Amino acid sequence: MIRVFLITGLAVLLSGCSEDESSATTAPEPAEQIVSQSEQPATAPANSEPAPAEDDEFQPLSLGPIPGSQPTAPAAADSAAAQADSVIEALKPLQIMLGQWRGTTRRDFEGFKAVDRHEWIWDLQTDASKPALVVASDKSPYLKTARLTFDVSRELFELTATDKDGTQRSFEGTYSEPVREIVGPDDKLHRVYKLLLTQTDESRTAAGGEQWQLAFAQQENNRYLLEVDRRRGKASFKRHDTVSTQRDGTSFALSDSDYGEKTCIISQGLGTIAVSYKGKSYWVCCSGCKAAFEDDPETWIARADKMAKENQ
Repeated sequence: MIRVFLITGLAVLLSGCSEDESSATTAPEPAEQIVSQSEQPATAPANSEPAPAEDDEFQPLSLGPIPGSQPTAPAAADSAAAQADSVIEALKPLQIMLGQWRGTTRRDFEGFKAVDRHEWIWDLQTDASKPALVVASDKSPYLKTARLTFDVSRELFELTATDKDGTQRSFEGTYSEPVREIVGPDDKLHRVYKLLLTQTDESRTAAGGEQWQLAFAQQENNRYLLEVDRRRGKASFKRHDTVSTQRDGTSFALSDSDYGEKTCIISQGLGTIAVSYKGKSYWVCCSGCKAAFEDDPETWIARADKMAKENQ
């Protein structure tokens, strides 16, 4: 009863205010309305793209602009494409390893030398901005699988490899013997070099402390050596094994100038596989380039046309 009386009395007092006093006093806005312009919730611009439906198909990363992307996407795509071109250019000398090979160890395993068959191809889809040469082997004790790419910013080659036991190691390095071309006994050009890669400290710790060093020594177009050195602690590297590798199947010879119409539309190497798009034929150098071309032919054709114009 007391609370009712007080509320009633307050209402009477307020009603007694003059009209001038009530007109001079404005009621405060509700709290939720007192918000500065900078605190207003952001609204999507009128021309923004609607959010994709949950069942929309995921678009994989590609070198060209992604359909439906925001205006900044072309610039990002151009940057990725430029980096990819730089990586491909750095790996060009090494694509002499493309194809199928047969490797034989000098070291015996259970009384026999290990013999494996492996194939190197381009991988342009796993990371479109950082292409790589990848290899898969059936019985190699050292490189069951491996991915060789190039870090443009550091100007170093990077190799991630998994051995027969499933242990993964990371390597980095550069040429200990530069790339050069020589005339062989067959009067054809042969590419030779030695790429030396040392296991990183972080990878060494994860793999148990022993450190590996790998060298790809290209002897001629159809033969290379994989040299495997190891060490513990800070001791010097010692040769653990050498794998003699011979090309399996058709021999590979460098052209005196270029490959003409058989130039790979992606790597500019020797084309060995014919592909077609809209009735026109093109060449690619391996199954990896074939997969990349078939996934996005227009991007690779446009890239090849642009390169041809720049080289005119």
